Parts: sequence; C-alpha cells; structure tokens
Amino acid sequence: MIEATARFETGNGQKYLEQMCKHFAHKVEVIEADGHAEYRFSCGIGKLEAGRDALLLRVSAGSEAEFAETRAVMEDHLLRFAFKEKPEPLLWTKQHQDA
Repeated sequence: MIEATARFETGNGQKYLEQMCKHFAHKVEVIEADGHAEYRFSCGIGKLEAGRDALLLRVSAGSEAEFAETRAVMEDHLLRFAFKEKPEPLLWTKQHQDA
C-alpha cells in the first residue's frame, strides 16, 4: 500500500471538508464524522481531517498509478474549492511502504 500525507494551511478546513463530502457523495462512498471524512474512490482512499488552522489530507492506494490518480483527485478538488485563498500545490510526504 502506498500512502502520503499533506497539510493545507487554512482556517476553513471544516468548510472544505463538507464541500468535498457533498461533491463526492454523488459519485463514491463517503464517510463523514466529527471533522473527519473518508472517500472511497475506485483508485484508492482519500481522507481529510479538519483542524483549527489546517486541513490534513491522506491518500492511499495499491499501485503507483492508482496512488497518483487518488492524490490528484483529492488535491485538484481541494485547490478548486479553496481558490479564494490562492493556494499553492500541496507538498506530499510519502509514508513507508510495506514490502
């Protein structure tokens, strides 16, 4: 499993989490509770955690291609929803992969 995390600095994390939940719920399974959300895409899993000053993103997938697609879907949608903040591309940190 390939995993990576990113942090988006914002005071609107809960707002963006809710927007993404509403958007994706029409297309994929979405689980939302207590400032957390999980999106089950065919290519992988995306997770969000809303904090006071940031939105934490985590993506995971079984292959590099699926990972790249899941990461792109999560990042592209967040950056579009947060356009008023003039966001920069996210800096992703890959987690250790099991053999």
